[in-house]
Amino acid sequence: MHTSEQEERRPRADFQRNRAALLQTAQRHFRRHGVGTSLEAIARDAGVGAGTLYRHFPTREGLLAAVLQTRSAELAARQAECERVDDSVEALDHWLLAMEEYLSAFSGLPDPLMAAAQAQDPSNPLTIPCTALIATTEKFVSAAQRAGRARASIQGGDLYLAACSVAWIRGNGAEQESLERLRSLITMGYREQGQRA
Repeated sequence: MHTSEQEERRPRADFQRNRAALLQTAQRHFRRHGVGTSLEAIARDAGVGAGTLYRHFPTREGLLAAVLQTRSAELAARQAECERVDDSVEALDHWLLAMEEYLSAFSGLPDPLMAAAQAQDPSNPLTIPCTALIATTEKFVSAAQRAGRARASIQGGDLYLAACSVAWIRGNGAEQESLERLRSLITMGYREQGQRA
């Protein structure tokens, strides 16, 4: 192999290694300290300079979106489980709980995701995962509506924001009994009359 070829490959290997280290470290910091954790501390613990972090992830939202992408397989598996539930409104119930748990992964996560969902700014990297979650929720809502099990006025975006809200409350130390009551209120709100549990 020529020296020039080695020089071309080395930066790519370093790039991938640094990116992987940053994502792994960021996920650990987000879990311990929440999404507002110090980006400089993430860079330092990953063994790179702050400049390297910002070359990979120019914004906090970009880093957070990339970390969420690394966890997407877990949520996809939960989605597949929900899709196997025969009863459409129960499938929707299960999906909302799965989404709530996903949104509760890091302290403070619901805030930037709710903001991204409402702004729909294409330059915000968090808009993509929000749009995907809303679209998936809409599929479950539509299935329940076709079966006459969910109110026609309900939209996927409504229930996405409801799940974000419960995740936010959950992340701020709400008791389990309170969370159960909130979930019940949401369920009663989207189920069709005569279909309310």
